[in-house]
Amino acid sequence: MASAVGATIEWYDFFLYGTAAAVVFDRLYFNALDGPAAQIAAFATFAVGFVARPFGGLIFGHFGDRVGRKTMLLLTLVIMGVGTTLIGLLPTYDSIGVAAPILLVLLRVLQGIGVGGEYGGAVLLAVEYAPARRRGFFGSFAHIGVPAGLLLASLAFSLVGMLPDEQFYSWGWRACFVASTVLLAVGAWVRLSVMETPAFQEVQKRGAVSRIPLRDLLREQPRPLLLGMGTRWIEGFTFNLFSVYLLAYVVTNLGLPRSWALNGILIGAALGVVMVPLAGALSDRVGRKPVFRLGAWIGLLFAFPTALLVQSGSMWGIVLALVVGLGLVDGIVYGPLAAFWSELFDTRYRYTALSTLYQVSGIVASGLTPLIAAWLVTLGDGTLWWVAAYNVAVAAVSLLCARLLPETRGIPLETVTRQPEPLPEAA
Repeated sequence: MASAVGATIEWYDFFLYGTAAAVVFDRLYFNALDGPAAQIAAFATFAVGFVARPFGGLIFGHFGDRVGRKTMLLLTLVIMGVGTTLIGLLPTYDSIGVAAPILLVLLRVLQGIGVGGEYGGAVLLAVEYAPARRRGFFGSFAHIGVPAGLLLASLAFSLVGMLPDEQFYSWGWRACFVASTVLLAVGAWVRLSVMETPAFQEVQKRGAVSRIPLRDLLREQPRPLLLGMGTRWIEGFTFNLFSVYLLAYVVTNLGLPRSWALNGILIGAALGVVMVPLAGALSDRVGRKPVFRLGAWIGLLFAFPTALLVQSGSMWGIVLALVVGLGLVDGIVYGPLAAFWSELFDTRYRYTALSTLYQVSGIVASGLTPLIAAWLVTLGDGTLWWVAAYNVAVAAVSLLCARLLPETRGIPLETVTRQPEPLPEAA
């Protein structure tokens, strides 16, 4: 619960920005630019958060492997909450001029640092406490935070979206950000009640704490790190294409009501909250790789139907595309990855490994996805066909990387680097 609740709050804060970048920030902070240029500028600040995340991952990963998981998780929660609240209070371009977008970028960097340190600790809080044969299920609760955070962020924007435009753009969207202060207090209280993980306590007891975790990681396990980054690509791409870019595409390019896309995202995120733990539990029975590959193949095969459904301009087509992408594809892919990645790396530098894997790959896999998609749409004369082709390529790379990694189900966490014989992988 500490892992899931804290992660949900952190991702709520992070995804609020993505939704606001799609429907608000181009009007309020980049209104000196016109049309597509304002949208691209807003998405560029969205990407800045992903560029900052590796720095947060390296800082908090280092100290998480040296000092402990719990302390770092409390710090990341506070950093994230403060950054999000200040965004909600930030004056617009019309009020303070160019200082507004500059401060927006700085606060986005603060968000990126906070969530960059959050991920590895939230996963390990669940995985390192888990029974060996239920690690996929327990670990998936850290990943529930992603669709659950998106669900809360989309719900918040859907509610304030019912306001007249004048009120929505003046104070409605801000209320979603300022509400983060309440969630911060709840998350901090939950996490304070949890002790340090048994796996890290064992490392401390043996006097085996790594002096420089990143150095040991790169020296001992560079191959799993790089291949793990490859498996991350389909997940990050799928989530940000469907939750951020397609929202903007429906509103800006197609000129359709934002409620159509927001409702699809809402339903897709709700399905994702269910699918992530189901996929995690299934990976405990049949293996991490078969479940991951299933989701990646669905993503590959659904790429061009997604473009067709969204471009149809039909409300039901748009909702269906968003629900399948966020709920089914991302839910199945994401479910087993917390356990899969954790089981690849030694406890001495596992926090650093997960943070590095997730955050460095996230720059391209997640942060640049809306920008790349916006550029590909200009190449396709406003259509999504080039975006669909890119989707296929991303899924193919992730499937190849998964194939080259070992099946990890059943590997004891304390003996990862000795590579014991894992449980047999299901066909």
